[in-house]
This record gives sequence, structure tokens and C-alpha cells, in this order.
Amino acid sequence: MTSLPRNNHITDVPPQKSEGNQLFPVFLKLNNLHTVLVGGGNVGLEKLTAMLNNSHDAAVTVIAKTFLPQVEALAAGTPKLTLVQKAFVDTDLDNADLVIAATDDVELNAYIRQSAHDRKLLINVADKPDLCDFYLGSIVQKGDLKIGISTNGKSPTVAKRLKEVFSEALPDELDTTLQQMSQIRNKLSGDFAYKVEELNRVTAILVGGKKPPSFNAIKLVVWSAFVAFLAITITSLWFREPAFQSFVTNVNPQFYYFLGAGFVFALIDGAIGMSYGVTSTTFSLSMGIPPASASMGVHLSEILSNGIAGWMHYRMGNVNWKLFKLLLIPGIVGAATGAYLVSSLEHYSVYTKPLVSLYTLILGFVILSKAININRKRTTAKIKRIPLLGLGGGFIDAVGGGGWGSIVLSTLIAGGRHPRFSLGTVKLSRFFIALVSSATFILMLNGKHWEAVAGLVIGSALASPVAARISNKISAKAIMFAVAVIVILISLRSVGLFIFKLI
Repeated sequence: MTSLPRNNHITDVPPQKSEGNQLFPVFLKLNNLHTVLVGGGNVGLEKLTAMLNNSHDAAVTVIAKTFLPQVEALAAGTPKLTLVQKAFVDTDLDNADLVIAATDDVELNAYIRQSAHDRKLLINVADKPDLCDFYLGSIVQKGDLKIGISTNGKSPTVAKRLKEVFSEALPDELDTTLQQMSQIRNKLSGDFAYKVEELNRVTAILVGGKKPPSFNAIKLVVWSAFVAFLAITITSLWFREPAFQSFVTNVNPQFYYFLGAGFVFALIDGAIGMSYGVTSTTFSLSMGIPPASASMGVHLSEILSNGIAGWMHYRMGNVNWKLFKLLLIPGIVGAATGAYLVSSLEHYSVYTKPLVSLYTLILGFVILSKAININRKRTTAKIKRIPLLGLGGGFIDAVGGGGWGSIVLSTLIAGGRHPRFSLGTVKLSRFFIALVSSATFILMLNGKHWEAVAGLVIGSALASPVAARISNKISAKAIMFAVAVIVILISLRSVGLFIFKLI
């Protein structure tokens, strides 16, 4: 039996020489290896803590003449951590797989290194990069995601600073995405190439949200065909069917006003994740629509628009399911209660209308505040009472015709939640909130102002596919400022007219 020459490679392309960091990163299963750490002082504690933070079940033997109390405390709570109080001898490495020298004795560290190399063992010598076979780099961890950072031994301090940057930039909810991706991968059928293509498509959002060109091309063709078909159909009916022309000309002009308003408000909502309810309600009140009917129109239009937006966020992996479950039921209860209450007071709209205008005025200032602070770093601890937030948000949203985004989304983000996952979760849950509120309004109210409702429904639905994707295209801060100013001015006008009538 002949053996292949040692230079017989799979490919004829020679490896390319590169400059800079020549280290090859690996992730070790320390719980399956035996690590011998020599040194029980501050350096030894630092090395030991780094290992146990990443692998609590790591099998580590620490050898030193004396130990810091912190090292002894770690040993008390770590089953596979063994402390041996003695001077180091080379036979201590007989059963080792990895070695770390963390003493302040230069000669002892050199002796440990030689003993390790005599046994073909890899060793890390603290603060001596030239003597190391491997480095303990800074680690960023988000659940199952782990990222190692190396500066090639040049500056551990820079590595620590980069760790802080990445830890803050990467959302905690990214671990949820990993779990979902694992489930998707296990459910995929087909050959390897198909699976790779599907996983690339699903994870495209992580690198900027772009889909593969083929997907964009197909989507563009479908939407272009739909718009062209709609234009041809309406034009043909207008010129060839007098009955259709008569129907269109007899439609209440309010329908067209609300059609355009619904489209614009849905686009704004897609850009900043809030304000559809407050802008639509403010506009409806200014057009003479009573509060309950205005809220019904807003929520009916949000069923389809938020259903589409929620589905798209789900497809992009932007939904935190644990957060979704905590918001949903309390939000539904609050929405149903609020819709019932405001519907019961529909006959007193002359009094409830200024109260709702006052509410939209407050929300206007809330949005303005968010616009001012949009780029400021938030250090508030994550909000814990999610069900209470959902209950209050659902109730106020139904009573005032909006506020789920302004209240719930802004509170989640201000409380430390990641904006992308918060937006996706709030959008999807909003679909169910709008569904329950709308059903309650329909049962409680007689059919009125349907031209306004229909305009909002159709306008927001047409904008939904675009709205979910424009958040990175335009300045959210500028839009929030504009929305806040408009809402404040219109709300002040409504409240002022009511006060003027009383006088």
C-alpha cells in the first residue's frame, strides 16, 4: 500500500501569505479538557475567572503556594475546580491538556513553559505574548453566540474596549434569532444548495436587511404587475362603464381625504414605529369625526396594515416571542375594555372629543421628547412589568384612538430593549390589539362615517408593504419632529375651540 506524497493537496492553489495577525481562532470545550493553572494571585484569578465565565464546568486544577480568598470562593461553588496548595513541579503536568502560567516569578514561568513543551502541551504565559502558544482573548457572548477578539497580543486593553462596544451593539434578542434559525434549519428539506440559499435569505437582515437579487427582482415584478393591472382596470372602468364613473363621483369626498391621509400616516409609522394612531385620530377629530368612530376607523385600518407589517417583521426574524406573549393577553384585555368604554360615551362626543384632543396633545409632546432624545444613550434597566405595560397601552390606545406604538414601543426602547426586536414585536401584537378593538367598536356602534373608515383602511393597506422597509431610508428624527409639531398644533386648535365655545 503506497502513501500519498505529503505535498499532495486537494487544490493546486498555494496558500496566500498575509501580513498582520497570523493567529487561527478556535473554541475549546474546556469541560472535556484538563487545564492546569499555576498561580493563585491576582493574575491567576483573572485567568481563572475568564475560563469559568465561558465554561462553568471547565476542569481546572490550580497549583499555588497561597490562594486569594476570591479563588477559594470560586472553588467552593465550582465542582470541577481543584485547588492544590504546593510548590509547582514538572510532574504536575502529566495529566494536563492545557497549561496556563500565571505567577509573578519569571524563572518559574520559564520552567513551567519548558515542562509543558517537553510534554507537547500548549501553554499561555501571562503578560508574555512571545512565550505563549495561545492567548485568552476578550469574549462577547449573547446566549449561544460567542465572539472572540484578538489583538495578536499587542493590546489586551483595546480588546476589552472592543468587547464593551460589541456587547452594547449586539442585542440580547439575537440569541432568540439563533434558536429560531436552528428550528428553521431542522425543518428545511431539499438539497444542500437549497438549504444554504434559504438560510442566506432569512439571515439577510443581519447584514443590512437586503434580500438576494433574485428575490428583489421577483418582488419588483409582482408589485409592478399589480400596480399596472390596477391602473388599467380603473382607467378602463372609468371610460367604458358610466355606472362606475357615477359611483366614483358620488363618493363622499371625505373618502379621498382619508385615503391619502391613511397612506401618509402608515408611511410615517413605518419609519419611526409609532404615531399612526395619534396622527390618524388627530386628523379624524379635525375632520369632525367623533372619538369612538375615529378610534374605530384607526383600528380597522390597522388590522390589515399591521397584519402585513407584522408578518414581514416575523419573516425578517424581528419578533421576540417571549416579549410578544407577555404583551398580547393584557393588551387585548385593555383594548376591549377601552373600546367598550369610549363606545358607551359616543353620545357625549361633544365632551369626550376635547379630552381625546388633550390626550393627543400629550402624545404630541411625548413624540417630540423622543425626537430630541433619539440619539442619546439609554442606561435605564430593562422594564420588568411587561403585562402591566400591555394592559395600560391597550386601554389607552382604544380610548384615544392610538398610543400603542407611542407608549409601548417607546417605553420598551427607553427601558433598554433593542429597537429592531421591539418594533417587530409591537407591530405583530398590534394586529391582535386592533382586531379586538375593532370587533368591540363594531358591536357597540351603529355604522357611521364609513367613508372615513374605508379611506384609512385602504390607504394604510397600500402603504404597508413599503412602510415596513423605509425605516433605514429617511431620517426618523426629522419625521418625529414634523409629526410632533403637527399633532400639537391640531390638538391645541381642537382644545382651544372647545374652550372658546364654553366662553
